[in-house]
Amino acid sequence: MLAHWIWLSTKPAIQERTALNILQSFPDISALYHARDYSCVEGITKKVVSQLMDKSLDYASAVIQLCKERKIQILTYADSAYPSRLKNIYDPPLVLYYKGQLPEFDAEAAIAVVGTRKATTYGCVVAKRMGYQITKCGGLVVTGLAAGIDGMAAQGALIANGAPVGVLGCGVDVVYPRFQEKLFQMVERKGCLISEFTPGTPPNGWNFPKRNRLLSGLSCGVVVVEAPAKSGALITAQHALDQGRDVFAVPGNVGGFASAGSNQLLRSGAIVAQHGWDVMSEYVDLFPGKVYRWLSRIEWEDFPQDVIELRETPKLAATGQRFRQPAEKSVDNSSRTPYHVSQQDLSGLSAQERAVYAVLTSEPQQIDQIIVRSGLNASEVLASITLLEVKGMITRHPGKYYSQAKK
Repeated sequence: MLAHWIWLSTKPAIQERTALNILQSFPDISALYHARDYSCVEGITKKVVSQLMDKSLDYASAVIQLCKERKIQILTYADSAYPSRLKNIYDPPLVLYYKGQLPEFDAEAAIAVVGTRKATTYGCVVAKRMGYQITKCGGLVVTGLAAGIDGMAAQGALIANGAPVGVLGCGVDVVYPRFQEKLFQMVERKGCLISEFTPGTPPNGWNFPKRNRLLSGLSCGVVVVEAPAKSGALITAQHALDQGRDVFAVPGNVGGFASAGSNQLLRSGAIVAQHGWDVMSEYVDLFPGKVYRWLSRIEWEDFPQDVIELRETPKLAATGQRFRQPAEKSVDNSSRTPYHVSQQDLSGLSAQERAVYAVLTSEPQQIDQIIVRSGLNASEVLASITLLEVKGMITRHPGKYYSQAKK
């Protein structure tokens, strides 16, 4: 049966969504493989039928043998260890290959940290800190292990004794870029390398946009540390929005080329992330006992020495309780008089802001509910929520919940 999954996943004309639709017409993957008639599948093309009629398992058998020789594990869509979080995206991979210890993704507050390969010194330092701080706050760092931001975030997670995950755009037995070989080895030893591409697959350029949907699909949220206006990191952020994940961005230099894309995300409604806790505070209630407050003071030129851990205050430590996120989060200067929500105030809102505000009540609603009820897309809702929050008209709650601000 394993060979049948690899057989289907490596058919070049059959995309993931198409393969899953075909599978719905059969009891299991073996029945699909042994079938001689595919007329029961609605909308199937002649090209797809032609590939399904090719029953050779030679390549699948060679892949399985290569995985045994190189100690690569194989995970199929039907396996119980396959992450439900990933299954729920539009086009999940049928087969995953990995080296190292596969985490239980569904039980982890996994955060993808991404950004440009041509990072500035500022971006590299922030990415390393972000990986470190997210790990210290109980998060699981997921990166593409590319040069620049991705690699630095993985380094920070390793320094914090974390087990980062590298999601690759090549086979898990291929190191790219080559100068990161030691980092790849450390991630494999402490965490996990994972890919949907068969062993030996080279790092072809078209693999990476495809890989990016897995970075967000395996994660609860995506942090863009530094990204130009045209960047693969922005593709990952778009995948995150499409998949209903959170998008965070680190503020960069105004007018700086390397931060143009990440700053644009902030203008579009991404959550500001200046510290790992800014990210992880969103998941306290979703992962009780795993996510906790951790603050640090780290000198720019002396990382990671001079780290001060504030995980628990002495009083809380004595009772064994952890810091809990406040019940409500509001914008800065919350002591100022909030907008009185009158008809006149609403008339000053954009059509999108009015649509979002109209579906909110005093009871907190999850962001996915707001998107569905408003009829807007995710990016429009996020941008409107940011503006409404700044105007004091709505209140943010932990776990991506929002309500009308109390009058």
